[in-house]
Amino acid sequence: MSHHTLDGRTAPELLWFQRRQTLQAAAAWVALGGWGAAHAQSRSNIVELIGDALLNGEALRPETVIQTGDVIETGPQSRLIFVVGNSSFHVRQNSRLAVERGSGLYVVSLLRMLTGAVVSVWGKGTARRIVTPTVTAGIRGTGVYTEVRPHEDHRSYFCNCYGTVDLSTTADATTSTAEYHEAFWAGSGVDGEPRLTPARAINHTDEELEFLAGLVNQRTAWQISGRKGRKASYLD
Repeated sequence: MSHHTLDGRTAPELLWFQRRQTLQAAAAWVALGGWGAAHAQSRSNIVELIGDALLNGEALRPETVIQTGDVIETGPQSRLIFVVGNSSFHVRQNSRLAVERGSGLYVVSLLRMLTGAVVSVWGKGTARRIVTPTVTAGIRGTGVYTEVRPHEDHRSYFCNCYGTVDLSTTADATTSTAEYHEAFWAGSGVDGEPRLTPARAINHTDEELEFLAGLVNQRTAWQISGRKGRKASYLD
């Protein structure tokens, strides 16, 4: 198990991928042909749904197809794993986000997060973004973890787990290129404007990224290279 630090989250939220039912659901998804087969057969792109969730204000059911343009909300003790195109998402409990449309119905151009946490793996393609109340991330083919904390003035946490990400706030901008986790907080600075500051690696694990990458026939940077580095912004 990769090292991780808990900060405002619980261990079961990070160890979800170890559940037998989750592994069985993932194996079935891959065996049935993944996204391509699901799309061709007009069947659900939900890999697993635990607990209660809403889709556009209505109860989300496992047989539902999630499309771009949809708004997703998960309740307490709930989580949702789904795939759209060559991107996969794990939405944790108490999250609210909008999946906005790109060049087609099943191409995600923007993930707008209002609250909660999402682990996501994105295949290569046209420009995509993740937007929170305090940071915008322009992503390419990469794996990332994003968390929004409404009780802390919507301070956001963003980890570029691998790949290249262009991060910007109203006051700061940087390009993060990482093979093994480079993390930031985006929160108010002394002038009241959102600033980017280095962060610990919190609330997500290597195994989560590997699991999600496998759903879309991808591998993480450390799986490809066969080695793991030191988390780029880990603060001892």
